Amino acid sequence: QVHLVESGGGLVQTGGSLRLSCAASGRTFRSYAMGWFRQAPGKEREFVAAFKWNGGSAYYADSVKGRFTISRDNAKNTVYLQMNNLKPEDTAVYYCAVDLAPILDSSPDYWGQGTQVTVSS
Repeated sequence: QVHLVESGGGLVQTGGSLRLSCAASGRTFRSYAMGWFRQAPGKEREFVAAFKWNGGSAYYADSVKGRFTISRDNAKNTVYLQMNNLKPEDTAVYYCAVDLAPILDSSPDYWGQGTQVTVSS
């Protein structure tokens, strides 16, 4: 079992920055892929960024490349999402997710409760 707790969402102006955090407890931190999805109002949930398991590399959705950076602190079992140059279209509920597999696919095994990010124009 993996328990995920997100934090760091909020309201920011266009061009601003936010950092999201996701703390994981339960299963060994390096034994799964971990990352972020988001869901905007009226839209389907979409992948944002993730790490491959066992300390693997990071990968990103094209829409956030160059603006978002995923990082982790293995000692704290925490993954971060640094979001820079935010745009109104980044407004969404952001969800942390874990997959007991090499990569994070569209149906992860565990989800966090979500944190709201709102970017004003």
